[in-house]
Amino acid sequence: MTRMSTVVSVVALAGLWLAAVSCGSRDSYVAENWIAAWNSHDVEKLTPLFTDDATYEDVTFGEINHGSGELRKFAASFFDAVPDMRMELIQSSIENGHGTIEWRLSGTDKGVYKTGKKFSIRGASILKVREGNTFRNLNFYNSAGIMRQVGLLPPEAAK
Repeated sequence: MTRMSTVVSVVALAGLWLAAVSCGSRDSYVAENWIAAWNSHDVEKLTPLFTDDATYEDVTFGEINHGSGELRKFAASFFDAVPDMRMELIQSSIENGHGTIEWRLSGTDKGVYKTGKKFSIRGASILKVREGNTFRNLNFYNSAGIMRQVGLLPPEAAK
């Protein structure tokens, strides 16, 4: 092997490695971008993170949103229902187009149960990602926990 062919081989391998790292790092930013978009309270910052044909499902309340238009309406109604909402990223793992985001959501209930009381819950989202955008999002969290904190259910019994 000549010196030139060795250099070409090394450059080619470096290019393949950088391409692989880029694809992996794209997925690593999905969770941070997802949290930041929800915290922006701006549907115009949230919807571009999803494909036009995305499915966004709030499993807890049984709401399924298909496509950008339905996601836009869902997000806007949630921003109105919890106007001071804040998402905190606990941890995430997104690789090869599949992953999870564990988060904490806090805010004041203005429109979910209309109590005006603060709450804070943990939840998790399962995502499927294609070319850096989410095309399937399933959210899971404890609605009874919210209801206890806003006074609609009795406090949990001490163990």
